[in-house]
Amino acid sequence: MRVHIRTLDSRIMKEVKMSEIHDDRWFLVQLKPNCYSIAERNLRRQGFETFLPLQDVTARKDNKFLSKLRPLFPGYLFVSLDVTQSHWRAVNSTYGINRLVSFGNVPSRVPNILVQQLMARCDRAGKFIPADQLQPGVEVLLTKGPFTNFVATIERVTPDQRVWILLDIIGRMTRVAVRADHVRAV
Repeated sequence: MRVHIRTLDSRIMKEVKMSEIHDDRWFLVQLKPNCYSIAERNLRRQGFETFLPLQDVTARKDNKFLSKLRPLFPGYLFVSLDVTQSHWRAVNSTYGINRLVSFGNVPSRVPNILVQQLMARCDRAGKFIPADQLQPGVEVLLTKGPFTNFVATIERVTPDQRVWILLDIIGRMTRVAVRADHVRAV
């Protein structure tokens, strides 16, 4: 049986097998610092399915702005496994992994529908696509460019995905055009 699931982004309808909804096979893994790619690679080598949602983050280094893909949930990775099989304990001893998030001696399941909705909001490379919440009057955080980490108000959004924002610069409202993927709703 197949059903349609309305995801976090109401525009996306995803067809999913009914068995996938109730099959809570996703778990959360806590990573060692800066080891997300190593942990993901090693888990896949062992035959585990992984999911690491990423986001574009801009940071200032020296006098340059560098954009890098970083995990949406820093320090954590989703892994799909069957806890009825004994080889799931290998996750804890995988290089790059600190531990499988557990309560007591039992790994804590992540609802499958949550992971499915996150997957639906990511592109093929795993990059998270923000919801289309860009409307006039909404406060946004700039995520790229020279005004990174500034908070602004949307004045209008054009059909070519340009967002006109109002920035408070030295007590004066300044109108600036940015790309839609360079802002995130606050």
